[in-house]
Amino acid sequence: MRETAEREVSWEKQLAQAKQGVEELRRAALAAQQESRADLALVSPSMRASAVNLAHYLAVRRHDVRPLQDALARIGLSSLGRMEAHVMASLNAVLRVLYTLAGEAVPPCVLEDLPVTFDTGALMLASHTNAILGAEPQERRTRIMVTMPGEAANDPDLMRALIEAGMGVMRINCAHDSPATWARMVEHLRRAERDLGKRCLISFDLAGPKLRTGPIEPGPSVVKLRPVHNALGQVTKAARVRLVAGSVDFDGKEPAIPVDHALIARAEPGDMFAFDDARGRKRALHVLEARSDECLCETDKPAYVVPGARLTLWRERSSIANGEVGALPMIEQWITLSVGDSLNVVRGETPGRDAIFDDDGRLVEPAFVACALPEVFSGVRIGEPILFDDGKIEGVICDIGEDRFRVEIKGVAGGKAKLRAEKGINLPESNLKLPALTPKDIADLTFIAKVADMVAMSFVQRPEDIDSLLHEIGKLGSPQLGIVLKIETKVAFSRLPDLLLSAMRHPPLAVMIARGDLGVEVGFERLSEVQEEILWLCEAAHVPVIWATQVLESLAKGGMPSRAEVSDAAMGSRAECVMLNKGPYILETLRFLIDVIERIEEHHCKKTVRLRQLHVASRRNRLASDSPNASDERPSENDPMNRRLELHEPNNDSIRR
Repeated sequence: MRETAEREVSWEKQLAQAKQGVEELRRAALAAQQESRADLALVSPSMRASAVNLAHYLAVRRHDVRPLQDALARIGLSSLGRMEAHVMASLNAVLRVLYTLAGEAVPPCVLEDLPVTFDTGALMLASHTNAILGAEPQERRTRIMVTMPGEAANDPDLMRALIEAGMGVMRINCAHDSPATWARMVEHLRRAERDLGKRCLISFDLAGPKLRTGPIEPGPSVVKLRPVHNALGQVTKAARVRLVAGSVDFDGKEPAIPVDHALIARAEPGDMFAFDDARGRKRALHVLEARSDECLCETDKPAYVVPGARLTLWRERSSIANGEVGALPMIEQWITLSVGDSLNVVRGETPGRDAIFDDDGRLVEPAFVACALPEVFSGVRIGEPILFDDGKIEGVICDIGEDRFRVEIKGVAGGKAKLRAEKGINLPESNLKLPALTPKDIADLTFIAKVADMVAMSFVQRPEDIDSLLHEIGKLGSPQLGIVLKIETKVAFSRLPDLLLSAMRHPPLAVMIARGDLGVEVGFERLSEVQEEILWLCEAAHVPVIWATQVLESLAKGGMPSRAEVSDAAMGSRAECVMLNKGPYILETLRFLIDVIERIEEHHCKKTVRLRQLHVASRRNRLASDSPNASDERPSENDPMNRRLELHEPNNDSIRR
């Protein structure tokens, strides 16, 4: 009898403590709503209930709820782990049960109707997603966004194939190509839409301020010809080069050398061009094909061809013409950096260069690289970290001058790295007052407003940045243009609630997790945690999320995904949209991603595990293990082993506590 009484006291105590904890959270949520009422009043009426829900969620997450979660789970109640889309409804639902279990009357305030319920919270997110990302595809919830390569402007068949395969949003990056190229992409898209009877939205990414390394002093003008040798030093593939009459477009795809037109005009297959290379070595180029303006040659010996080199055209044993090599491209250079090195970052666009040493190996002058943005030099402080080239090179700012600062290199991928021109610079802890909209962005908006469904704002960091974008959109008379906030800096992540509330004045809107720069800024060890938090905050605001950067990148670029990338792609299904970047295998990647998402969505919806019947758990599946495709079978609706738990509720899927 005594043990029974002690258990009853313990049970009552647990109920009282749990009830007190949930009531404290509820009071905190309501207080936050009152404190934020001025900001909430500015939000668009269509998103005001969502903004209130976000305020409630932020209030709850200011507390460490883990002890209360454990207490609720022991009682057998919801642990509030899926409250994002309907915070007050979740708190009230748990309180109603706790009051009932305690034998107390439920307060009227806990029973009142709410604007955001278990049903309407999910519906609001779905509605806001449809408004900016288009209607939900038939077989899945997650939309797919695909980044266009420049070649798409001349390939209408690619556009048609992507839409047919399931692309829901075409993404154009304004950092590349031009309005003329973008216009051709849009034209191909519209024609494919009409032919296929499908709708595909258009999103433009503004380039934003370019925080990148400046130019590097180029090396000498030379073309290197390198035959391929086997392990025995035998030539297995001769080096090929085009000799071209006049100027040459050096696109980097194959070596080309400009020479006199009169020399090319006389060349025939079987002839030979003799010359001395940069090292004074006798070399010969054998003519394989010849036309009036160019000829294709090959050599089985390495050669370094420089401007002004004299060429003699030989046929059989006779010299029949002479000429000179014209202007050649200068070799791209880089700055070599190791741990402990110093690097000066200077203001402007002066070509950078490697460190200078004297004959005894002593450092005369450290390496330097330029940065064109003046705001960087007024915003950095001693001791702040700096990263280059997607985090491959890590440093700390040690000294600051008027127009330069010195960086000590603290970490280098692989022990030694080559810092090239146009590589990203990240200053995750510096207060950089960079304008979110550049003159180029404002000019590009004129074109974007005419053809796009949404515009993504790069380098957004503060609510004032969003105000600037809204101002420009208003001047263009394009209120229908959706806004995508690209969260790619540590500052933007820390200010995400304020950014959301500011952007909610102009729906429709979405958030892009730009995981490339964001991972560099917050540290790759924190990226998984940060992207989870972004998903939670956006769900609380009923704002759709775009999961971006390096999704199935190995497959898109090389034709084969890694195991880690497949798991990452499956995680992307927790967002409302997944973005693929360009690559030669983009069509195959799109199809692969859709298959992954359709499968994983049967098991997960946002944070909720969906307990679909597992084929592997059925007894029949074990007996039928000799079936070669047993592991890939999906259960039929008429399968007697596919047992569903029927709940007598109007909408079972919306009950996600």
